[in-house]
Amino acid sequence: MGRDNRHISTHIFGAICLARATGAVMIMPYANAKAMNLHLQEISAEVEPGAHAVSVCDGAGWHQGGKRLLVPDNITLLSLTPYSPELNPLENVWA
Repeated sequence: MGRDNRHISTHIFGAICLARATGAVMIMPYANAKAMNLHLQEISAEVEPGAHAVSVCDGAGWHQGGKRLLVPDNITLLSLTPYSPELNPLENVWA
């Protein structure tokens, strides 16, 4: 007996600023460096002029800097230590 293993996935990229009660969210069909670059552009557009954003990132492959991520000048990526999702403040927002 055969079965159909095809599926469709969606990935939520989210960033929030609690102080300003605003955020930047994107729903993407894939999670990779290209999607992360689009999300970083969206975050950058939401940062007030003269301000600077810090984005907390876990160890996902598409969060790794290297040459693949194009981080705007008004954003700094802060990487969490491995196996510590409880340190990511955004994890509690989804609850």
